[in-house]
Order: sequence, then C-alpha cells, then structure tokens
Amino acid sequence: MLAVLTWSACVSKTAAPAGTRPFIDEIGRTILVKPEPQRIVSLAPSITETLFALGLGDRIVGVTSYCDYPAEAATKEKVGDTQRPSIERIIALKTDLVIASTASQLQQFVHSLEEVGTPVYVSDPKGLDGVIESIAKIGELTGTTFKAHELTTDLRNRLDNLQSRLSGAERPRVLCLLASNPLITIGAKSFITDLINRAGGRSISDDLAGDYPQYSLETAVAKRPEVIFLEMGDPDFPARLRATPAGRSGRVFHIDDNLLVRPGPRIVDGLEEMAHKLHPNVFGSQ
Repeated sequence: MLAVLTWSACVSKTAAPAGTRPFIDEIGRTILVKPEPQRIVSLAPSITETLFALGLGDRIVGVTSYCDYPAEAATKEKVGDTQRPSIERIIALKTDLVIASTASQLQQFVHSLEEVGTPVYVSDPKGLDGVIESIAKIGELTGTTFKAHELTTDLRNRLDNLQSRLSGAERPRVLCLLASNPLITIGAKSFITDLINRAGGRSISDDLAGDYPQYSLETAVAKRPEVIFLEMGDPDFPARLRATPAGRSGRVFHIDDNLLVRPGPRIVDGLEEMAHKLHPNVFGSQ
C-alpha cells in the first residue's frame, strides 16, 4: 500500500545551502529560502495577484495557465495548471522559490520539488483576516515587507470603514449559488460565508458542514432568501427561486467569481461590491 503524504510531512530535509534562511510557511513547515528570492514561480491565481500587488512582477518567472490577472501575468512562462504543474519546467526556470496553495492539493508535488532542493512555501489563508496575514507573510518571505505593510494597512482600513458604515444595519438573508444543477451552495466554514457576514448579510446555509455542500431547492425556497448571489452566469437558474423575496424584488446579482474565490488583495473589492448590493440604502449609487 502506498503511503499517503500529508502537508505536514513535506518538510525539507536537505542541509541549509549557503545564503539561505529558515522560514515557516502558513501550515507550519520550515523551508530554506534566500532572503530576497529573485526567481519566483506561483502555482495559484491568488498568489500571482498577491505577488504583483507587492511589486514583484519582475521576479515572477512562472505561473499557472489559470493566472490571468493582472494582464502582465499573461506574459509569464506557464508551468501547467493548478492541479498538474510541471516539475521539469519549474526546475528549468532555475527557480529560487515556489509558492503553492493548499487548495491545489499538491503534497506529492511539493515533496518532489523539495527533494531536488527547490523550496516551496505553502499558503493557507483562513477567512478574510487570514488573507491579509498571508499577504504580510509573503511580503516578509520575499523581502517586500514595507510594500506588504502599505497594502495590508490599506485593506484593513477599507474593512474598518465598511464595518463602521454597516454598524446597526439589518442583515438580509442571503443565498449564494455556485451551481444550480445540482444546487451547490456554501457551508459554515466556506470563505464566502465569511465575506457575506462581513458584508452585512447572513447566509441561509451557514448551518451546513463542508465548504461547498449540495443543497435542496425546497429548503432554499423555504428559507426565503432576500438576496441571491450567483457566482457564475448560470442559464439554468431555477424558476422556483424567482418566487422568493430576492426573485420578486429583483435582488439577484452576479459578482465576478474571481473577486470572491481568489484569496488575494482583490478579495476586499468583492466584499465591498457585495456590501453595496446588500445595503444600497447605506452606500447609495457608489
């Protein structure tokens, strides 16, 4: 029987090369990395967005085929997709540092890269606060601490302003649909549930376990959502949901998927857009 490699097992066992330092990633692994790595490969769109926001565009030598923001990401070497990146391409790029996400489930891949001496930092933000903390850690990792401080301070200020303006506001019932056939929504621990709460709403599925559970259409109708968010343009939007308070009042909205599911700097853009849809009386036409 093959052994199952967990994230916690992926710890570099090689001796510390000259000029490197130990650094602890977001799942507690210790990696050995240059103080200011110059050749970085990103294995997730959110990480690519974070690196560009930190002013590291010139140091990015490889990204995945899904990394499409900002536009400059299209000019970078593609090393595969988020689930099947190429070790050979990454090694050929003489990479100083790879940054991966736990969402991609690349435990064996990470282990193989570290076996040949390529350090891999694993990002694992939990909720909105976790995203901001992750940006700060990546800034420290890459020697861009000052820029990361500027960026995270701005994001926190925007969050504080949002919470101040929403203080005392009623919290409408929200249904978030990721797919409609079958109906897929968000559970209590989903990243998007945190966003809905921060935006001044209350998810009608926040009592469900799992991040993205299947949901009963009958239950969705019975819970009478006042706002429905569609994470993608879905032509199969269930007709029965048009009879809910959200459907009757025309409060069915689509928000760019990438602003909600990518845990990077633009997540606050998605949060603000969501808050404006939930509370037009607070934000007016802004």
